[in-house]
Amino acid sequence: MNNLNTKFEKMTNFRWVICAMLFFATTVNYLDRQVLSLLQPMLEEIFHWTDNDYGTITAIFSLFYAISMLFAGRVIDWMGTKKGYAWSIGIWSFGAALHAICGIATERWVGLPDTAALRAVAAGTDLAATISIVSVTFFIIARCVLALGEAGNFPAAIKATAEYFPKKDRAFATGIFNSGANVGAIVAPLTVPIMAELWGWETAFLVVGGIGFVWIGIWEFVYKPIEQNKRVNAAEMAYIQQDDKELTQHEAPKEENDTTPEKKLSFWQCMSFKQTWAFAFGKFMTDGVWWFFLFWTPAYLKTQYNMEGTQIAVPIAILYTITVFGSVFGGKFPTYFINKGMNPYAGRMRAMLIIAFFPLVVLLAQPLGYISYWVPILLIAVGASAHQAWSANIFSTVSDMFPKSAIATVTGIGGMAGGLGSFFIQKGAGMLFTYSGDTNMVFMGFEGKPAGYAIVFIFCAVAYLIGWIVMKCLVPKYKLIEVK
Repeated sequence: MNNLNTKFEKMTNFRWVICAMLFFATTVNYLDRQVLSLLQPMLEEIFHWTDNDYGTITAIFSLFYAISMLFAGRVIDWMGTKKGYAWSIGIWSFGAALHAICGIATERWVGLPDTAALRAVAAGTDLAATISIVSVTFFIIARCVLALGEAGNFPAAIKATAEYFPKKDRAFATGIFNSGANVGAIVAPLTVPIMAELWGWETAFLVVGGIGFVWIGIWEFVYKPIEQNKRVNAAEMAYIQQDDKELTQHEAPKEENDTTPEKKLSFWQCMSFKQTWAFAFGKFMTDGVWWFFLFWTPAYLKTQYNMEGTQIAVPIAILYTITVFGSVFGGKFPTYFINKGMNPYAGRMRAMLIIAFFPLVVLLAQPLGYISYWVPILLIAVGASAHQAWSANIFSTVSDMFPKSAIATVTGIGGMAGGLGSFFIQKGAGMLFTYSGDTNMVFMGFEGKPAGYAIVFIFCAVAYLIGWIVMKCLVPKYKLIEVK
């Protein structure tokens, strides 16, 4: 590379095209994921579900997602970013569309002609119990296919970010593409209930699932490995690869024409590092909080304020509109400390400590909820926004310390831990809400299901501080992982 020419050449910005593709993929990811939660009040009546039934569906999704994440990172590293991402979104889009036939399959299994007949079955009867069990089983199958594909999203996206961005920009780029989760969560409540009311709930799953296949076509045209990408000029290449200077501190850099493949860390080697365990614990403690808000907020509004269908749309949309700020600006936040001389890891950990205090406002969601449903919505929005800021930074700690060949694998391990954490909170919440509703349990002055929500909100509020403390104890200082 001619350094003189690079110095005066105007830099291209194709890396932001890649970031845009990751943003849209994550948007589709969360559109597919949230359809079920928005339709839960309707499906609960049709299929005679309890909160425990719904909790089982979301919990098994989380568990299967966790198991899939364990292998997804390895598969992405093996297949490469382009093929791995395309296969991932293809599988989850098929899984999303598969939900649409769960109603028909249930009708055929129990011998009823249509949705109206399912809904008309008297609650508490043996037939209602059968409908519940059969439908839950079919939805679990569809959710498992969805989880299998969605497990590849973040390992592939983080790997692509590491390929196209220098370390100092990765949290910001991650924050931008991760804000697709918020956009998906905004678009879903504004469209899914309307589609369900106009054309039936099945249509929502089919339409949202179909969007993913459109993305695949664009991805196949846009993405190329950076060394083969003619849309990236020498100046942008030099900017992206500026961190390669660190090699001189540890090993001799490769010659320009050296085609020797980069050494890879095995799965068990990755598991041997405290950095992996720190990332995994941070994900275990906090991922379930985001998924709880995503899966249970519509049900919470129905339980607490008797809101259904399109009534829920605007509060949910505003909630996730607020979270966009945390996703984007949270990713940019560490650069303030990095520009003051901190290394990337130290800057991120400083930022994450500050971010971890914001979810504490969720402690007030139930005590102040009597004022208006907008109070818990806005407080949950602050907590969810803090999660997105936290998420943008915790993902970037992986690319800070691990070589590119191991990033997807370590991200997958952390995703597995996050999925396990979500499994426990989803299933635990479902059981708790059913129990508290059946027994009129009392907690801190709240009775019935509101008491159950008060308990879960406490965990959601303190999870980030616990996660940060353990991460800091495991990895107190920055240390680059070397491949030997």
